[in-house]
Amino acid sequence: MLALVFSTYTLADSGADTYKKKCSACHAVNGAGDTMLGKNLKLRVLGSADVQKQSDDELVAVIGKGKNRMPPFDRKLSKDQIRDVVKYIRSLKK
Repeated sequence: MLALVFSTYTLADSGADTYKKKCSACHAVNGAGDTMLGKNLKLRVLGSADVQKQSDDELVAVIGKGKNRMPPFDRKLSKDQIRDVVKYIRSLKK
């Protein structure tokens, strides 16, 4: 049973690690959205007041279900991984 838990979500997959693997291509490592894709999509800065004022549940919904041109991640990430990414996004607050 322990192997099953570790196979779906390893201890090394912190919110920052998951963010870097799944989100940084568009949102940039620092959340500024200043990658080529991020600029083309006109992404908001994740540390901005506009993003940070959203509730955790709102951010979980956006990550899980997607929004506009952002794809959904609810089939690629566990609920715990999505919550950990939200915690990481909170750490980007300016």
